[in-house]
Amino acid sequence: MRQIKIQTILLFLVANASISFAQNPLNFNSNIKTADPSGHVWQDGKMYLYTSHDEECQPDFFMKDWHVFSSSDLVNWTDHGPCLSVDDLSWADNYAWAPDCAYKNGKYYFCFPAGTGVKDRVNPEKSTKWMGIGIAVSDSPTGPFTDPIGGPLWTDPYANDPCLFIDDDGSAYVYFHGGGDYLVAEMADDMLSIKGDFYKMDMGGYEPKMEGPWVFKRNGIYYFTMPENNRTLSYYTGESPKGPWKYQGVIMQSEGGNNHHSIVEFKGQWILFYHRWLHSNSTCEKTQRQVCAEYLYFNADGTIQEVKRTEAGVSKMPTDKK
Repeated sequence: MRQIKIQTILLFLVANASISFAQNPLNFNSNIKTADPSGHVWQDGKMYLYTSHDEECQPDFFMKDWHVFSSSDLVNWTDHGPCLSVDDLSWADNYAWAPDCAYKNGKYYFCFPAGTGVKDRVNPEKSTKWMGIGIAVSDSPTGPFTDPIGGPLWTDPYANDPCLFIDDDGSAYVYFHGGGDYLVAEMADDMLSIKGDFYKMDMGGYEPKMEGPWVFKRNGIYYFTMPENNRTLSYYTGESPKGPWKYQGVIMQSEGGNNHHSIVEFKGQWILFYHRWLHSNSTCEKTQRQVCAEYLYFNADGTIQEVKRTEAGVSKMPTDKK
């Protein structure tokens, strides 16, 4: 009897150990599928993730709302539900794709792409799809957010996958996919319009197809990161938020489907959030996107060490923080 009890206890410990150390994809305590994670640490010290929401077996990325999740330890998450929906917009009814968020002027600014129409992949000339970038505002990091403009920041060029970056001096910039790519615009002080024209950045002569840019700053170095060819996470470095930029190489290799990411510091450790295409409990026989996370490390010269996908993810804080 004693031996049976010991075996039972051991099995329980092994089972719980595998649960606590198998944290990819992230467990948001929600049955929804998520993608395009944008991570931010706000004044309360928690990690907030703003994600797009892949509807079950959705046709061709027809997506309707965005979710917010928060955590104090990257393992236990709270789903705060949708923070904004295309139903709240007068100018778009679809394509609730990769969002971002920023804090300025005592408010939270949710930057999002949305659009109308249909993309004809067989006969592209018949496509009616259009996408633009909007700004919604809230007093809370979890929303709900409201659309004070009642329209996109601009209608031409076509744009999606925005990234908001606020520099140390308070100046704000929006980077995005579309319009020829590698464009940036400075935001007005009220964050509800752009100031001046689009600026075509100098990428040092290397401009592969891209989507989903993410910009951050560390130790005086600016980092422009992106899914190169929509799949391989790679990066440039520069001395200003507008460049010029120097290509530095790969952060994470391609796994087949598209990738979208963010890089943010949390409790002294840098984290890479990204998504994977995984099989899961679903009513359709196809892989769907799910958000994952890994620790990210820098070399002494500021370059980024290549990150490998793991099942453990960020289940245990490392002791060698860089």
